[in-house]
Amino acid sequence: MTKDVNKNKKRIGIDARFYGPTGKGLGRYTKEVLDRILAMDTVNEYVVFLYKENFSEFTSVNPRVKKVLVRARWYSFAEQLLMPYLIWREHLDLMHFPHFNVPLFCPVRFIVTIHDLILTKHPTQRATTLNPTFYKIKYGLYKIVISLAIKRARRIIAVSEFTRNDIIRQFKVNKDRITVTLEGVATEFKDNLKKNDKNVVVRYNIKEPYLLYVGNAYPHKNLEWLARVFFEFSKKRPELKLVLVGKDDYFYSRLKTQVSAAAYGNILFPGYIPDDDLAEIYRRALAYIFPSLYEGFGLPPLEAMANGCPVVSSDRTSMPEILGKAALYFDPRNDDEITRQLEKIISDANLRETLIRRGYEQARKYGWNDCAKKTLEIYNQR
Repeated sequence: MTKDVNKNKKRIGIDARFYGPTGKGLGRYTKEVLDRILAMDTVNEYVVFLYKENFSEFTSVNPRVKKVLVRARWYSFAEQLLMPYLIWREHLDLMHFPHFNVPLFCPVRFIVTIHDLILTKHPTQRATTLNPTFYKIKYGLYKIVISLAIKRARRIIAVSEFTRNDIIRQFKVNKDRITVTLEGVATEFKDNLKKNDKNVVVRYNIKEPYLLYVGNAYPHKNLEWLARVFFEFSKKRPELKLVLVGKDDYFYSRLKTQVSAAAYGNILFPGYIPDDDLAEIYRRALAYIFPSLYEGFGLPPLEAMANGCPVVSSDRTSMPEILGKAALYFDPRNDDEITRQLEKIISDANLRETLIRRGYEQARKYGWNDCAKKTLEIYNQR
């Protein structure tokens, strides 16, 4: 029996440079899947590649786990040169890249997770801090990297049926090469017991009542449109605030400048909020608003649902698949439509209660343990 186990044992590498809050949504995915796989797997050996910002954050006492520091940031030219060498040096049987940024010359078999095809669907100069010339060069390289990653991968993981079908349509991939592993809702949101703690909203200078958005401010998130529509809507409801939660970066700074220049009132930017506090921010919101133009999965609306916050969402891409009948939907380019839905969610208490109940049920369908288990099964395939 021991011989059979050893015969099937693999040395598996995982690119965990996104691990934790540093990597935002990708960081959540990487952390939740990696931590659970290491807890489940009692056979394989693992080499975890980390960046300087999260090298100390990831810890493991498991003797079958090795940490490797990578002195190259994701999406950089340096990673294309350094990662192949580090992977080769570790004598791996398999490598998992939890995002499309696979080195062009990966020396071992690999699995890649594709969260979305946003870079090919919504290319825009506004989504980068690079000058136009460098952006065109880098965008061209991105397309090559994504295409080759999908073409060469031993297995492709998609986070939704929408993303799976998007990959098939755009890259003509055999559907049998793609496995869907739905993401999950973090246990911090499912098990958090800090309820009715008004000190949390006070600490972040958030005034109630408020509508909430949590996430980044990339152009496809459509927050400029949301800010403008909310400003007009708030003229009839001056007591209402819009709270946009996300780590201060170039895109949030740009959005804040635009909001200030347009003199939009009642819009608050509390910055990054850790999960323990964020659960209470969700619970106290009148509704969570998700105006995105394109999502491969869309995790924050589910986190809102898990905390009893009704959701009003864009009807684009994967959102109806993920949120089902537990949300109100709107066309994210239609001012009148979102205004009608906001008015409904604010004024109809019975509707709010129905959406809250459905939201709890919907969020329970998504678990990180299931996602990790399916991923480990892919690792163990011959």
